[in-house]
Amino acid sequence: MDFELTESQELFRQAARDIADREIAPSAAKTDELAAFPRETVAKLGELGFMGVMVPQEYGGAGADAVSYVLAVEEISRACASTGVIMSVNNSLYCDPVLHFGTEDQKRRFLVPVASGRAQGCFCLSEPNAGTDAANQQTRARRDGAAYVLNGSKNFITNGLEADFAIMFAQLDPAKGHKGITAFLVERGMPGFSVSKVEKKLGIRGSSCCQLLLEDVRVPAENRLGAEGEGFRVALGTLDGGRIGIAAQAVGIAQAALDASAAYARERQQFGQPIAKFQAIQFMLADMATEIEAAHLLTLRAAALKDRGATYSKEASMAKLYASETAMRATTKGIQVHGGYGYLKDFPVERYFRDAKVTEIYEGTSEAQRMVIAKALLG
Repeated sequence: MDFELTESQELFRQAARDIADREIAPSAAKTDELAAFPRETVAKLGELGFMGVMVPQEYGGAGADAVSYVLAVEEISRACASTGVIMSVNNSLYCDPVLHFGTEDQKRRFLVPVASGRAQGCFCLSEPNAGTDAANQQTRARRDGAAYVLNGSKNFITNGLEADFAIMFAQLDPAKGHKGITAFLVERGMPGFSVSKVEKKLGIRGSSCCQLLLEDVRVPAENRLGAEGEGFRVALGTLDGGRIGIAAQAVGIAQAALDASAAYARERQQFGQPIAKFQAIQFMLADMATEIEAAHLLTLRAAALKDRGATYSKEASMAKLYASETAMRATTKGIQVHGGYGYLKDFPVERYFRDAKVTEIYEGTSEAQRMVIAKALLG
């Protein structure tokens, strides 16, 4: 197996690292403190192709591969996890399904502006009673002439406050169960479509998390994404790719914790020497580095399978499970290395710790990932 990156992949990672270090990292603490969407940064990422990494250039994207995407998300998330998840959702949960399931007209209308960073997209599957049980969709759709009428609510929608377009899942025929779920492209400003609540979060505070409300929203039939009843397949296929993005985000957060902890250990003096000289500190840093490398490689493997057009559901779940739990362990150790200072907002490991937790929850909890993996193993 070849672990070497291609020249284009290495160049893509370096470009992401440059903008992360130069423009994103310096404002990350302020983004978190103010819970402010980094609009200018997102626009710059769009100009450089990072908001539509795997989208062909003819549709406004960079035309790169999934491995390049993973490398970029890691670098951006290392600087700012909020920006990392904004980028991940835009790429994995919005652009990817529109690219693969959309008509040519839909790609021109709904993909080009989002992949180029001029607009934002979001993915609306979760509901008050449809989290891990995603098939339990209570949002309803009914056909009415040349349109569909949607009613319901969606929970925990990342980028929901800023999104210009939303991939919306609704039950068209409850008698068919998950085979009655259909996907739609809903546009900001459609009558009856609104943000009903903006959540206050522990971490990734620069990315919005909203409850969206649909009250007799008329969606033109040409906005249906895929065929009637194909929505659940659209959702599950999308989430496989989304888990790769969140795995990459988790790796980036963990790497940031390691970088900060190693730098602090070299500088902090106790008993007349840097604490990096003490074996207890060395062992924590060694464990962090080893687990981060393993998480990185699992994530690259899943991305490489996606690039080859192979089945990668199990591998995506493995990467997401291990990377997210690594991020929690690494950020916890990072605070421990910093001691009392790690508990203060003056030091970034406090933010990394808060940001890491959600990677074990969204786009499928760790428990859900274990279910996917076990099913693949046992049938």
